[in-house]
Amino acid sequence: MRVDWYGQAAFRCSGPEGTVFIDPFGDMSAAAAHGVKFEYPAIEGVDADLLLVTHEHSDHNGVEAIGGEPVLLRSTAGRLESPIGEVVAIASEHDEAAGTERGPNTIFVFGLDGLRIAHFGDFGQTSMRDEQAAAIGQVDLVFLPIGDGPTIGAEQAAAIAERLNPRWVVPMHYRTERIGFLEPHDAFTQRMPHVEHLDDTGFDTDALPSDGSPLVVVPAVP
Repeated sequence: MRVDWYGQAAFRCSGPEGTVFIDPFGDMSAAAAHGVKFEYPAIEGVDADLLLVTHEHSDHNGVEAIGGEPVLLRSTAGRLESPIGEVVAIASEHDEAAGTERGPNTIFVFGLDGLRIAHFGDFGQTSMRDEQAAAIGQVDLVFLPIGDGPTIGAEQAAAIAERLNPRWVVPMHYRTERIGFLEPHDAFTQRMPHVEHLDDTGFDTDALPSDGSPLVVVPAVP
């Protein structure tokens, strides 16, 4: 399976079974008017079979950026049918106050090309609840926010990685030279024993080592 990072929490997972895009952002030019630096390149020329939106914030729900005729699963919960099979959509919150500050968030779990993938969106709870962990189950690859502020930070993300124990963890939603808020990835990556920094914005899972411990894979900044 090929994984490509477009910035923030936007990822494309593609392979022979289909293409899934998660949390695309649209036109973010208005952010500058509010004093927010958001300079990831626009998402263009990307098609998908399935489009997942974890929550309704503008840096995650730019569905107009994705071409083709994807099935759209948007900010929901349940066990849902899709072109790639069942998607498990797990209810969570964007904050530590039961969603009353920033609203709901969906953790999406799906299978593609023999791998089971979880994307945590803007997960902001104090910790992962037992029923959420049970619904996620065993996963191979986890996309996990680590940038603190509106989501979990390094300590909480490391605890989730340890509990789920996937083969690979891809950090997201953190400060880079393209974005002017959140915290950088260092506090998280320094907690993790196995980290690989890439020179490319994407990677093929077949090329990654897997030694039984979570490997943190850090793609190059788009």
